[in-house]
Amino acid sequence: MDNVLKSWAVPKEPPVKPGIKRLALQVEDHALDYADFEGDIPDDQYGAGKVEIWDTGEYNLLERHENRMKFMLLGDKLKGIYVLYKFPKASKNAWLFFKIKKSIS
Repeated sequence: MDNVLKSWAVPKEPPVKPGIKRLALQVEDHALDYADFEGDIPDDQYGAGKVEIWDTGEYNLLERHENRMKFMLLGDKLKGIYVLYKFPKASKNAWLFFKIKKSIS
């Protein structure tokens, strides 16, 4: 999106069924060259720890607002319509991530 990799860290496994909500912490954007990166980032560097690709596929952006995005995921593991909803009055990077059964406005 916007010619960069938009990224969110999801501390627990992403939801695969509607009704499950997860915290998603938005992290810095990355260059598209990092799309296939896996490995370990040293402890003394930002984002330290193990980086692994959890899922691959495509997405279709359905709606994009300042505090909410709705998109269709067409991944190997995640399929369906998902929403990222920014927590009001919370940390600027805290979002709620969930799957929906059908389209919402």
